[in-house]
Amino acid sequence: MAIPHAFTQPRAAKEVNNNDRLLAVDEAADRLGTGVRFVRRLIAERRIRYVKLGKHVRISESVLTAYVEERTVEPVRAHRSGFGMVA
Repeated sequence: MAIPHAFTQPRAAKEVNNNDRLLAVDEAADRLGTGVRFVRRLIAERRIRYVKLGKHVRISESVLTAYVEERTVEPVRAHRSGFGMVA
């Protein structure tokens, strides 16, 4: 019985949007409202998916959207509960 090589096994398919625009690091930083250094740190620590095209690094818009949605914190309460009201 032959052992299949790693190269012959299909990789898990990831959702790919062909209409998704690839952004340069400085464009991604502008979109997030941060500095370029922060985005480069996300890439270096592999905390965000990116595409490497030769020496250039690109980040898709959907990855940035997912990154922001994952880190969005919902409020505990929608309104204040009587603090500061005088009896």
